[in-house]
Amino acid sequence: MISFASDYITGAHPKILKRLAETNLEGLSGYGTDPYCEQAKEKIRQACACPDADVEFLVGGTQTNLVVIATMLQDHEGVIAANAGHINTHEAGAIELSGHKVIRLPYADVKIFPEDLECYLEAFYEDENHEHMVFPGMVYLSHPTEYGTLYQKAELEEIAEICHKYDIPLYLDGARLAYGLMSHETDLTLADIARICDVFYIGGTKAGALCGEAVVFTKNNKPKYFMTSMKKRGALLAKGWILGVQFDALFTDGLYEEIGRHAIDMTEQMKEIFRKHGIRFYLQSPTNQQFMILENSQIETLKKTVDFSFWEYYDEEHTVVRFATGWSTTQEDLDHLDAQLEALKI
Repeated sequence: MISFASDYITGAHPKILKRLAETNLEGLSGYGTDPYCEQAKEKIRQACACPDADVEFLVGGTQTNLVVIATMLQDHEGVIAANAGHINTHEAGAIELSGHKVIRLPYADVKIFPEDLECYLEAFYEDENHEHMVFPGMVYLSHPTEYGTLYQKAELEEIAEICHKYDIPLYLDGARLAYGLMSHETDLTLADIARICDVFYIGGTKAGALCGEAVVFTKNNKPKYFMTSMKKRGALLAKGWILGVQFDALFTDGLYEEIGRHAIDMTEQMKEIFRKHGIRFYLQSPTNQQFMILENSQIETLKKTVDFSFWEYYDEEHTVVRFATGWSTTQEDLDHLDAQLEALKI
């Protein structure tokens, strides 16, 4: 059995494990006040070309989205997201539990388009009853999206301009940012994202770390008493150096880019395998997640030897499934997938 179920099916990149082992017996202060956290923060600032950025480390993506959104919104505000946005689909109502509504943008399925966002905001404020409604207080994007697609620089800049017009922050979920940055079809750099967005996070959990996400506030806009707010929500790790050591390793000698590039290279080979066997793509994803349409009978046979993820039903006889690559994907994994698809006579 091999697995393409996700990009966090294995532990951590060997270089990260090595650094964790090397620092394991050091006596370090807690709650992110250690020198490794500070060193990692400085490396992230340099990588973002944003020397004044505030950087904070949290453990996982849902936790990060919850804390950032809850602390940046006022009581009367909600967060705008696409229908397929992670906070609207696969986070178990975490944002709503904080008392804030996820405002699903009409017609936004996977991506938010600038014209749709502006149309919604204009209509909201033109409604004479808007004071009785949940105010749009933030725009949430994920890059890559839930379906592995990307925003182009011009799109992101236009969305940011609309956000600034309405005085609401633009927040980018970067759980899989490594794969977006290394995609062959991107025109965005980490420095671009830091310049355009008000706050974003750099995902570690899905990019070679055991756990960890680095939140970057780029406009001197970190909420007051953010650490206290993290702790209040159970998001402040006592052994904070575990996160600092990992991000220090990720941003040393280009490891973060190396991990992203490897997964993209593996994905490009995997896409050729799917094409060779005539498997239909649900959509064209330029990142490490590929969404394929398989017959239900084929799924039952293939999943005996290959692990992958259910995504959504396509019709009565077909299902959309996801295959993902990551830092630990090997050529042997791809060869095994090729052989199993050949055995199915797809």
